[in-house]
Amino acid sequence: MLPKKKLEDIFNDDPFGLLNVKPSASPARNADERLLASFQEIIDFYEKNNKEPEQGGSIQEHHLYSRLKGIRENPEKSEMLKEYDKFGLLNYEQKQVASLDDILNDDAFGLLDDAAEGLYDLKHVTKQEERASADFIARRKPCKDFEKYEATFKEVQKDLAASKRKLIKFKQDDLRAGDFYVHNGVLLLLESIEEIEEKQEFKSGSRVRKDGRTRIIFENGTESNMLYRSLYKSLLANGKSITKNEDDVYEELPENFSTVNEDDVEAGYIYILKSKSDKEEIRSIQNLFKIGYSKVPVEERIKNAILEPTYLMADVRLVMAYKCYNLNPQKFEQLIHNFFGAACLNVDVFDGQGKRYTPREWFVAPLDIIEQVVHLIISGDIVKYRYDVMNSEIVLR
Repeated sequence: MLPKKKLEDIFNDDPFGLLNVKPSASPARNADERLLASFQEIIDFYEKNNKEPEQGGSIQEHHLYSRLKGIRENPEKSEMLKEYDKFGLLNYEQKQVASLDDILNDDAFGLLDDAAEGLYDLKHVTKQEERASADFIARRKPCKDFEKYEATFKEVQKDLAASKRKLIKFKQDDLRAGDFYVHNGVLLLLESIEEIEEKQEFKSGSRVRKDGRTRIIFENGTESNMLYRSLYKSLLANGKSITKNEDDVYEELPENFSTVNEDDVEAGYIYILKSKSDKEEIRSIQNLFKIGYSKVPVEERIKNAILEPTYLMADVRLVMAYKCYNLNPQKFEQLIHNFFGAACLNVDVFDGQGKRYTPREWFVAPLDIIEQVVHLIISGDIVKYRYDVMNSEIVLR
């Protein structure tokens, strides 16, 4: 048999079609199409997370951050993608660097504040929470006027031992000047914040991001001026909030309730809500109410309730709202929550991405009882009573 005939027999003997070459489903993309596809991934990330990709996030986020940075720094690419930039991701301030002073003055993260930190001190790449904890220590220096605070720290420790103050889970709303916190077992006072607020627009509405230098006093006689956002991340990773002294809170509230006049300062709202959830495990609970506070009108606060786990991922009905003057509405809210603590709803809620939450602001208590508690707090008589969960009534201690 000739060689040619043998080859034909081999090619014809292909029962599985292994030699059938299928044409490509689509022609290869050119450079412009690849650029647009890569930018579309950045847009998809923004739509999903309501923020542009940032440095230091996940591997994928960091990759998208680097890609966006490269596009921004290339005028030709930015011009080509301008018509697809529906979120304004390419609109950014191009900083001009003409001298070494320009570089040193552009220190948004305060990296050059401490002369003791060397340029080549970086040893290893650490996790984000570990970097935040290291930042806590690296920025400390001796507090020259610590004698002003020493007695207060001792008083806070005494209150904690006597259960007049409590360690509670840290939340961002708890971060206020004048309050105490614990980080890695060290007691600290957030003495002041040089607040800088930046309004950011998202599809779900506008949000205000707060930052700025702080002054933090530590119980060990040191202080720090780290950024507000760095402090927030550090406490979120490994910190606790410390509540106010209960006796002081009860004494302050009655003084702040009186006839409202032009000198009074509106501070926010305490509100009571009813869930419109169609889930049987929620709908079947009688006297289930959410008790919360808001610094903006309640209607504005609850407009996206169906998208937020704290509202059980369902619309809500406003039952009652109290406008507060000359006091911190969050403290008022905490007093109500503490009083009804044993009646707190224990339920897991999942958001749109499947992440689990356990809302802690829903309580099973009759509405008239909640109203009574509000007035007892205002009068200061709340210390004489407790809530009897079994009988759903207020009783003497």
